Amino acid sequence: MLVFSQYVETRYAARLVADDPGGVGYLLKDRVGDVDEFVTALERVAAGGTALDPEVVRLMLRSSHQAAGGVVSLTAREREVLALMAEGRSNAGIAAALVVSGGAVEKHVASIFGKLGLPPAESDNRRVLAVLRYLEG
Repeated sequence: MLVFSQYVETRYAARLVADDPGGVGYLLKDRVGDVDEFVTALERVAAGGTALDPEVVRLMLRSSHQAAGGVVSLTAREREVLALMAEGRSNAGIAAALVVSGGAVEKHVASIFGKLGLPPAESDNRRVLAVLRYLEG
């Protein structure tokens, strides 16, 4: 499911991701003019991933920051990594966006999981759980 909106409705976006974090996207209509980015978002959603407009993520993170539990302990860089995870980026995509190594991203992701109390589990996707925890507060 891919939602296009004129403006950001953070509660709806958070509910959309919480209900079914796979195969969903929330994009702002005025920011889908870049055909390559739009096609990439469509492909990500079609493959079962997520595609959230960076502005949607930014506003969701800002609105949930006050109510956040373990996310308060995240560093600024860890919050950047988590915001890019919320956009549906892979570790390689995060590394490219932040101009850091893949190993650095892996260390940040591991630290995020640790600070949010998300141990490895075969039945859970820690990336999705971390994003949900951050967005829900």
